[in-house]
Amino acid sequence: MPKLKTNKTAAKRFEVTGGGKIRRGNTGMNHLKMKKSAAAKRRLSMKSGVTSGEKRVIQKLVPGLK
Repeated sequence: MPKLKTNKTAAKRFEVTGGGKIRRGNTGMNHLKMKKSAAAKRRLSMKSGVTSGEKRVIQKLVPGLK
């Protein structure tokens, strides 16, 4: 069976922590930032985790991401 191709766009968007959890960036930080509070911008700039359902999809898109 041939190797699975990695979806490169998905590989760039996700990272795996030392404990094996997958993290993703938040949306809402590209424009219209003036009306957001400093706390909201700080919160959005941090990475957040993915759900178990999303994790299954991401692992299919990026086979090497374990």
